[in-house]
Amino acid sequence: MIPDNDFITNKDVPGPTKEEIRCLVICKSDVAKNDIVVDVGCGTGGLTVEFAKRAKKVYAIDQNIKAINTTEENLKKHNLEEKVELMHIDALEAFKNIAKIDILMIGGSGGNLTSIIEEGHKKISSNGKIIVTSILVETPPEAIKIMNKLNMKLNVVNVSISKGKLIERGTMMLANNPITIIVGKK
Repeated sequence: MIPDNDFITNKDVPGPTKEEIRCLVICKSDVAKNDIVVDVGCGTGGLTVEFAKRAKKVYAIDQNIKAINTTEENLKKHNLEEKVELMHIDALEAFKNIAKIDILMIGGSGGNLTSIIEEGHKKISSNGKIIVTSILVETPPEAIKIMNKLNMKLNVVNVSISKGKLIERGTMMLANNPITIIVGKK
């Protein structure tokens, strides 16, 4: 995994997804070298970069042009730009131009989570996966409900990561936001 501080950030763009969360998502995705990955709500591109290191091709989608530009900078920094197609477009529109998806990663949905999961489900290969990462408590129940409706096999994990910071008297643990990772397998 690439360390968090090795990513270019932008104050107007969320991310990158923290290293430990990226590690879990990559593990849960079981990404393979011939997979086509779609990263919806790519933010600064932390997961886009990690998937690009492992997959055949990645489509990085975000409606925020600053996110697309920051993702592009991170891809160039890590020499992975040739494996990724950047799409400054709505995810539902982007799906029209993508024939097949093996892994659909949803880090941001712009309030269209149900539609993105439903349309993405039509595109994912048999045994394909839809992965949703969430910092909001409202997102997991919505994702779980729609994935259950689509008869997907679910795996739900809530993760709280704290990192040590050295202070004068010892090590103080600083908590990051808890993250829920929802994985649905077709």
